[in-house]
Formats: sequence, structure tokens, C-alpha cells
Amino acid sequence: MSHQVVIIGAGFGGIGMAIALKRAGLEDFVVLDRADDLGGTWRDNSYPGLTCDIPSQLYSFSFRPWRWSRRFPARDEILAYLHALVAEHGLRPHLRFGAGVADAEFDQDQALWTLTLGDGETLQATAVVSAVGQLGHPVLPDIPGRDDFAGPSWHSARWNHEVDLAGRRVAVVGTGASAIQFVPEIAKVAAHVDVYQRSAPYVLPKADRPYRDGELTLFDRMPAVRKADRLRVFLYGELLTSGFVLSPKLLAAPMAMWRRQLRTAITDPELRARCVPDYVMGCKRVVFSNDWYPALARPDVELVTERIERIVPDGVVTADGATHPADVIIYGTGFGATRFLTPMQVSGRGGASLQQAWRDGAQAYLGITVAGFPNFFMLYGPNTNLGGNSIIYMLEGQIGYVLGALQALRAHRLAWVDVRPDVQDSFNDWVQSASHSSVWESGCHSWYTVSGRNTNNWPDHTFLYRRRVRRFDLAAYRVMPREPAPAGPGAAPAGPGAA
Repeated sequence: MSHQVVIIGAGFGGIGMAIALKRAGLEDFVVLDRADDLGGTWRDNSYPGLTCDIPSQLYSFSFRPWRWSRRFPARDEILAYLHALVAEHGLRPHLRFGAGVADAEFDQDQALWTLTLGDGETLQATAVVSAVGQLGHPVLPDIPGRDDFAGPSWHSARWNHEVDLAGRRVAVVGTGASAIQFVPEIAKVAAHVDVYQRSAPYVLPKADRPYRDGELTLFDRMPAVRKADRLRVFLYGELLTSGFVLSPKLLAAPMAMWRRQLRTAITDPELRARCVPDYVMGCKRVVFSNDWYPALARPDVELVTERIERIVPDGVVTADGATHPADVIIYGTGFGATRFLTPMQVSGRGGASLQQAWRDGAQAYLGITVAGFPNFFMLYGPNTNLGGNSIIYMLEGQIGYVLGALQALRAHRLAWVDVRPDVQDSFNDWVQSASHSSVWESGCHSWYTVSGRNTNNWPDHTFLYRRRVRRFDLAAYRVMPREPAPAGPGAAPAGPGAA
């Protein structure tokens, strides 16, 4: 089966791209997803306390605001929003679930991509849009004895809802964004929770509350008020970004908020000292919570900062020789965010392997296209992650850029477009140069970097990214024109040659 466009992934990026194609009158597309429903990371994660850490007014597409119930939306509301988008735009016939892509290979002679699914089925497409995201592959730590544990254990992104934690001793490994949310919830029911921390996070207050009926009515009747609130949130995010990419001195206000919350919630000086990060704010992901520090201060919760030596059948052994009994272990240890497109194998012109091209760290022009891989586009690709604003805002810019590329193929009768290597190199030289002054290269170890090189984050303000992708720049690409149609009934068809 052949399509003009195949979109891989049915999260925010894939659904947004599908809507853009529909609105532009491009109907020959399919959205593939390995799972049995849409939603991406919001489908996969279902741990207790799961909410967005971006305010709801900005965590939605600009063309479709939503009547959110509170300032920070919960998982179920976000999934409801995505399902509503699919229904409103008639996308169901374009969605195929249980269809994970194992391999994508470009045929230069035919100017077609062949996609092989996990069950061996193949599809062909003129263009491929990967919208698989960066947070889809949970990582379990390489701890000796991990498989020897006798009780139930799981990663927070694959929550086991069949296990009742009431009255259990629970070990939580990791203090990242997920653990910040689920630890306060499980502490309410567990007999005891040990939280194993490698490095302390910066935790800022979360200005969350339900919207009042009057506020929702005002938003409904005066859309300009909702837009103004969206702009307010956006500008706050850009202010936070300034501290990350210009100077940490601009983080004085967030630092004061963090200190105040820590001092108020934790009165024990020794525990408070263990909650102080040893790196610059923003070097690792900043998280937002009103419940984290109070949870750590509970008498039935212990923050363990000794290194884990090994896991034994009945608990966790730390470097000081102590054995901490556990009935359940939950890993809040993040994702393989720097392993872009895993496990899909991608082969471009001349059989070039994308994984080999990225052996020293992923890179792409604008985070969207890679030289040698014609008509292959990425949403939420390398260097498009954010430390302080909404990825939905970034996705809208990328979607518009990819749509412009697809329209250029048709308007100029092109078989393919392939970003010029010099353009990609120049862009990535700038990315790395700009990153040197950012907090992400200030000395800590985080998933934002590979061997000290920034592969994930956009090193500037988000409005400047949107400015760069506001239109598709055909001059930055090598192109292959389509051969003219056969002159008459007896003429033999011909495919485009190699450039």
C-alpha cells in the first residue's frame, strides 16, 4: 500500500501533523502507532498524581483552545483533548494502531520510502514524518541484582495498577519529574517509602488550582482573555528560558522561590541539606510541585542519598552496607531521550544509516531534517526540547514547516528535498556554540547531553525558533525534479535519477 505521507506516532505531534494535512486538503496519509490507542507519552504513563507541568492554557494547540478544569491539566483531560481533536477533524479513518515501524528505507530510484512494520507488512510513502517523541523508551538502571528482587517491580512509565501498595514498604529509585508526582501519592497509602536520590532536583512551587466557574465563563465569552492568559504563561516561560540560555543571574527570582519553599516545607536541617542540588538551576530538568518536600518530611518517608550497591531479593543494599527492606520497587529513572527514533532503523540515500550518522550524538537541521535522508521529517527531534516552555508551541512551528516542505514538493514538481550538508553543519555549529553559555553545559550530567554535547535542547528562546521555521526554505535543500509524465500511450515510465 502506498501513501503520499506516513506519520509515525499518534501523540501530540502526529495528531497535530494529521490535522495540518487535513486542513491543507492533503488526504492521502496514514498515522501509524505501535500501541492500541492514541496519546503518546500521555497514553503510556498512568502513574498516580500524573499531571502536566506546563499550565493548561499553553498546553494546547493555538487553533483549538480547550475548557480546562484547572491550571495544570491531569492526564485524563489531556487524553480527552487529543481524542476530541481526532473526532473534530475526522482523523479516525487515518489512524492505524498496533503498527510499530521497525525499518524505513529510501529507494532513490523510485523516490519512495518503504516502511516495514513489526509484523513484516510493508508500506510505501513519498514522505515520512516521525512524531515518536523523546520520552517513549523507559530506562531501567543497571544495578547489580535488579532481576533478583522477589517482589513486584516496574518503571513508572509502565505502572502496575494490579499491585496494591497499601501497607507495603516501597522503594523508589530516582527523583526525576515522574517521581516528584507519584511519591507524594503513594506515601499516602504505603506503610513506608524509601526514596533513593542520586542528585537533588530543583522544585519550584506549582500555582495549581481548579478554575472557578466565573473564570471559565469569562474564557468562553471573551476568547481574548484566554489568549491573554496564554501569553502571560508563555512570557513567564521565556523569562525562565533567559536564565537558562543567557545568564543564571536571571534566575534570581526562581531561586528565591525554591529556597522559600524548601525552608518552609522542611524544618529538619539535615534533611534540608540533602535536598539542595549541587548544580546550577536548569542544568537538569526543573520540576514543579507543592507536595514533594512535604512528602519527604513525612515520618514514614526516608530520603536515601547513599549510593545503591545492589538489589537483593528482599530489598536494597546501599554503599554503607545497610540493607533497606522493600516489598515493591518502583523505578522513576527516566527515558532514553537521546536515543532518537529507537528502535526504528532508518536508511537514506545510498543505504546510509541514520543511527550510524548519529553515532556521536543526534543532530538535524532545525531538529527536523537530516542530510542524506530525503523527504524524512521529524517532529520533536534533536535540539527541540525545552527547559522552560511548552513543547506544543514548538510542535506547531515544526508542523507548519513540514507542511511547507510537502507543499513545495507538489508546487515545484519535486521527487524529493534533502537538506544540504553545509546548511545542516552550519546550523549545528551554531547550536553547539550557543549551548556553551547555557546552563546545560555548566557541569552536571543530564539526559540533555551526550558526552557533554547538547543533543536535546533548543539553546535559545522559543519565539526565535518559531521565527526560524516560519516558512520552508527551499534554498537550503538539494532537490530532485520529477521526470515529466510519458508523452503518449506507448511511452515507458521513468523514475527520477540520483542527484
